[in-house]
Amino acid sequence: MPKLLIADDSMFQRFVHAKVAREVGFEVVEAKDGQDCLAKVQAESPQALLLDLNMPGLNGVEVLQALKDQGIALLAMVVTADIQDTTRKRCLDLGVAEFLNKPVDESALRAKLAEFIARV
Repeated sequence: MPKLLIADDSMFQRFVHAKVAREVGFEVVEAKDGQDCLAKVQAESPQALLLDLNMPGLNGVEVLQALKDQGIALLAMVVTADIQDTTRKRCLDLGVAEFLNKPVDESALRAKLAEFIARV
């Protein structure tokens, strides 16, 4: 079963996203912030990442940069409340495959995660 790491400082968002991810067939690991996300990538070796951009400590863009610097490539989806074109381009340059705006529509998340599970 492919493993998805969900990194979001909101416990509620992690709960909702994890529920949907499990329904489509992912094993789920959760991280509460950017630093925790990097540690879980090392410890859990997920194949995919669902990443919030606005987190305390290391933000999502910094997490993506750290993963790139370490040579770690994950199928990544960014979930965010607001994304500027420059931030979106930076994320794409760092290898992000998909974007979803918050609040996330569960059916849209389910569809994107189903696409992800087919790709990993």
